[in-house]
Amino acid sequence: MKLKNKVALVTGSSRGVGRAVALGYAEEGAKVVVNYTSNQGAADEVVQNIQALGSDAIAVKADVAQKSEAENLVAAAVDKFGRLDVLVNNAGFTRPSLMLKMTEDQWDQVVDIHLKGAFLCAQAAGIQMKEQKSGKIINVTSVAGLVGTVGQVNYSAAKGGLLSLTKSIARELARYNVCCNVISLGIVATDMTEKIRSDEKLKEIYMNRILLKRFAEPKDISPAFVFLASNDSDYITGQLLCVDGGYGMI
Repeated sequence: MKLKNKVALVTGSSRGVGRAVALGYAEEGAKVVVNYTSNQGAADEVVQNIQALGSDAIAVKADVAQKSEAENLVAAAVDKFGRLDVLVNNAGFTRPSLMLKMTEDQWDQVVDIHLKGAFLCAQAAGIQMKEQKSGKIINVTSVAGLVGTVGQVNYSAAKGGLLSLTKSIARELARYNVCCNVISLGIVATDMTEKIRSDEKLKEIYMNRILLKRFAEPKDISPAFVFLASNDSDYITGQLLCVDGGYGMI
């Protein structure tokens, strides 16, 4: 198993992409910290699934956009498992609106959770990883962060910012043997993309952009996260890996 004895923290892992990554890590032997903000039942279910796979996990409630809670989240991982080897900054949501009508609150909410939250968690985890002289930080962006999207300037701006954040973290933490990379996802079959996948008009629009002509399933994305968390990627840092079925090519 590629992640045996490693400890991973996946933000926003009670559902969707985060859940898939957490379970993928557990299948490869990692102990996992499952983070959630409101749905403890869903988080507990992920923990139970991980335990059923023969690994260990805990669920920790935290709003990653709050500095004290991000720090407590990392501390909980270290207190429980003694170290932190992998951080995946996945937590997020959308608040769609056309730019000319977008409220300040819609902007702040999305940028705070996606970009500020990633910074705060990376900062807290980076302090621990510096002491260990090892670690992997994986940020999650999307095609929207590369090419923009109508009705989501807040989301696109935050996801685009993650690219520069990743490269800066990689430059600062390389001296401590800590790698930082970013994965860009396309349309993954989760609750967040249900409208796109169920609305025939939207589905056709997006299918025309995806070279492989299908939406991603969790099993399509977890191997990339496992790779960047494993020792196989020890000489890779500051890089963007697109797992989007070719969507970003269009």
